[in-house]
Amino acid sequence: MTKLDETLLMLKELTDAKGIPGNEREPREVMKKYIAPFSDEVTTDGLGSLIAKKVGKEGGPKIVVAGHLDEVGFMVTQIDDKGFLRFQTVGGWWSQVMLAQRVTVVTNKGGVTGVIGSKPPHILSPEARKKPVEIKDMFIDIGASSREEAQEWGVKPGDMVVPYFEFTVMNNEKMLLAKAWDNRIGCAIAIDVLKQLKGENHENIVYGVGNVQEEVGLRGAKTASYKIKPDIGFAVDVGIAGDTPGISEKEAMSKMGKGPQILLYDASMVSHKGLRDFVTGVADELNIPYQFDLVAGGGTDAGSIHLSHEGVPSLAISVATRYIHSHAAMLHRDDYDNAVKLIAEVIKRLDAETVNKITYE
Repeated sequence: MTKLDETLLMLKELTDAKGIPGNEREPREVMKKYIAPFSDEVTTDGLGSLIAKKVGKEGGPKIVVAGHLDEVGFMVTQIDDKGFLRFQTVGGWWSQVMLAQRVTVVTNKGGVTGVIGSKPPHILSPEARKKPVEIKDMFIDIGASSREEAQEWGVKPGDMVVPYFEFTVMNNEKMLLAKAWDNRIGCAIAIDVLKQLKGENHENIVYGVGNVQEEVGLRGAKTASYKIKPDIGFAVDVGIAGDTPGISEKEAMSKMGKGPQILLYDASMVSHKGLRDFVTGVADELNIPYQFDLVAGGGTDAGSIHLSHEGVPSLAISVATRYIHSHAAMLHRDDYDNAVKLIAEVIKRLDAETVNKITYE
């Protein structure tokens, strides 16, 4: 196995942590551990979003760099008399990536291993075999023989269920495979941006934020933004990688390793033109690669940030990622590093005059 450097160890801890919407304590503690050394204070809002504050200049513009702590997963809703679990998806899932996948049921007594099951195809009619299994017909098998045995193990309705996958550096060491890149990579970028700014002179108050409940409606970003009252907002998330077989450039333009994505448009926000032009201008000046993209069928925390208070110029910057909303996703280390560099360099140039110009001209 590849020896993990400091950054890879952080990425492993963040992605291995278990935390679906409404249950983000574990990834929040990991993020706090890594971001606190570069912050003046670390607090939370009433929903549990983590807010790390670093003052460059008192009274300066408030700049938010926000990832989200939650990952897509499931919630136990029922235990049947034979010990099988019924569940609710929490966040968006495509049924075809779920069957026969290992999961962990997180109970008050610890983790319980399970696998997502359904009727075997051998007993289905030929017509039924041609159709994807619906999520409502799936269940989680934890190896229990009865409801009582499952309950003895600590399983109860409301427990979160998390995909099981261990962080992996691939043979091409730039390629990183893990669960929960959506969106622990955004949390990691927020951490490393504050790290890059340590000891640097800049005229802002920077907030590295780990929002909760993004996957169920951009909820934590709304409450965190009302607490912070930012002047500029960056949501850092994953985006679609269009470089696998069968995808045309019309469907998805971006390629892994070709730089962070600058989102022009998504279902939650039209990106702020002045901020977008400023960011791409800095990237051009420093020869930092980037790609334009849009996601008509999804949104980011910038969708909530830009609507807070009187309106906040906001931009989503994302990392092209394969196989999101599944047990294992893949991204490129260079895109991560370049996203950190770009956002840090932008913040160094965002003084009050520049923010005012972006906002009102």
